[in-house]
Amino acid sequence: MDFTLDSEQTALRDAVRGLLGKAYGSSEDRRTVTKTDPGWDEKTWQRLAEMGALGLPFAEEDGGFGAGPVEVSIVAEEIGRVIAPEPYVEAVVLAGGLVAAAGTAEQRAEIIGALAEGTLVPAFAHTEAQGRYGQRAYAVTATKDGDAWTLSGVKEPVLGGARADLLVVSADVDGATALFLVQPDASGLTRTSYTTFDGGRAAHAAFDSTPATPLGEPGADQSAVIAQVVAAAQIAYGHESLGAMAFALETTTEYLKSRKQFGVPLMTFQALTFRAADMYVSLELARSTVTWATLVLLDADADATLEAASRAKLQVSKAGRHIGQEAIQLHGGIGMTAEYSVGHYTSRLTAIDHALGDGRYHLSALSETLDDHEVLEPLP
Repeated sequence: MDFTLDSEQTALRDAVRGLLGKAYGSSEDRRTVTKTDPGWDEKTWQRLAEMGALGLPFAEEDGGFGAGPVEVSIVAEEIGRVIAPEPYVEAVVLAGGLVAAAGTAEQRAEIIGALAEGTLVPAFAHTEAQGRYGQRAYAVTATKDGDAWTLSGVKEPVLGGARADLLVVSADVDGATALFLVQPDASGLTRTSYTTFDGGRAAHAAFDSTPATPLGEPGADQSAVIAQVVAAAQIAYGHESLGAMAFALETTTEYLKSRKQFGVPLMTFQALTFRAADMYVSLELARSTVTWATLVLLDADADATLEAASRAKLQVSKAGRHIGQEAIQLHGGIGMTAEYSVGHYTSRLTAIDHALGDGRYHLSALSETLDDHEVLEPLP
């Protein structure tokens, strides 16, 4: 099977790489941006919109460009190469994907069009203390009074939630999980921003009889929709991790070639080159799994997509931990400093691991399906 990018996809990759390479040419550039709210560069976000990156996965009639998961993966991987803090997966793939999948025609046209233009940044408020990685909502409940809906409860962490121009909120409605839109200035909404360990931003979002608008059919159970969109975001996160892991490996191998000990380059020592080779194997195994998951997502098979996303997330979790830790170890003391890049890449890989289900969670989920497979007799 040919996995080579076509000419348009290659042009997209080169354009995004050129833009992000200038914006985040060094780890110091990223630290400067993440020191102040909202934790990412709004000019860079607008430039991504101008080149069409923010509207890629959405239908043309909704204001998008009608591309697919392959094009999204290209952008995500280039974001990972420089660990750009822009909330691409969170706003476009996750929050935007929910609007595209569950919203009415009017909601899709209004929200997706603005998202694609870079004038609206949505965030998905779903994670709760009670149901850390599940697709159900428990802590936030929705109440209907006539035709009006209000939300009460707490969501945390809401990635990018403090800066968001619109919140897509999951809430319990008589045991079902529905989706709602909440404006940032809605009464009863309190958002408290804080910095995450990888330099990003998250928010504690509290709702106190906060007015909300149903996304799509009012009160309908959207658990299946949430599961599919989350799976697409998990795969996109996998590609972002691939970009970060590839850079960490490249940086490490260059260091082994240039750094000398006892008068010879570190690459002279076989034990170190073997460890770098193991990093490469982890990267390529993760790349194969995530690429396969992307093609499964392209086929739009719901059940297969959920399993593929879990497999990809598990493999990326293992590879990210291995490559990040080895990159720091092989750099020695400099790898532990805040001024050097590999530590920041490892922090980002760790943050991605814990977003939308960590490796342990997905291993547990996949283990529950073992009884669904036929028993094979061993070969004689």
